Amino acid sequence: MFRRMREDIRCVFERDPAARSVWEVVTCYPGFHALQLHRVSHTLWTWKLRWLARFLSHVTRFLTGIEIHPGAVIGRRVFIDHGMGVVIGETAEVGDDCTLYHGVTLGGVSWNQGKRHPTLGAGVVVGAGAKILGPFIVGDRAKVGSNSVVVKPVPAGATVVGIPARIVEHGAEVARAAFDAYAVSADLDDPLNKALISLGSRTEDLDGRLAEILRRLDGLENDRNDEPRKVASGRG
Repeated sequence: MFRRMREDIRCVFERDPAARSVWEVVTCYPGFHALQLHRVSHTLWTWKLRWLARFLSHVTRFLTGIEIHPGAVIGRRVFIDHGMGVVIGETAEVGDDCTLYHGVTLGGVSWNQGKRHPTLGAGVVVGAGAKILGPFIVGDRAKVGSNSVVVKPVPAGATVVGIPARIVEHGAEVARAAFDAYAVSADLDDPLNKALISLGSRTEDLDGRLAEILRRLDGLENDRNDEPRKVASGRG
């Protein structure tokens, strides 16, 4: 138990430059508090003490602003930064070394019993306000941009953004090993944005060519109108 707590404290220093001391992390980080209390409520859940487990998770939400269902499976060295508004459903699974920011929802879209919530692989980063909805897998080291809505599986190492979320960076393209806060990097470019820019350039080119065609047609029309005048002038 204490070894897991030490791992949780250490991962805070690795991913949050604002952390200054162990005492500050232990006393002032709601994400740390929520994870420690979840371990207790999850143990009660596995012991079939379901009401007590739910009551403890309810108290935890009141104290931290983070709601984790006691049935959810949380891995090691998970970091919930800021944390307010985070919701993790009953059948969700969060892998080792994941990072979740405030406002994240790991939710379900089915009324059926059984697996309803997503599974996050190891090292996944989920930006603030992102919603991952459904019983699918977000692959290892994937990144979900802030305020994205993910409704289908995400390949390992990929970065997804938007509503609904789309892949903007594939795992094979990612050579960086550094941690990207909020699941975004300074050099990230959206392929849809590139396509729109390219389409705009082509439209401008077509407009120029159309203007040239119209100019030439006007010239031909003027030449045709001048022909009768030249003939009449020659007869005179």
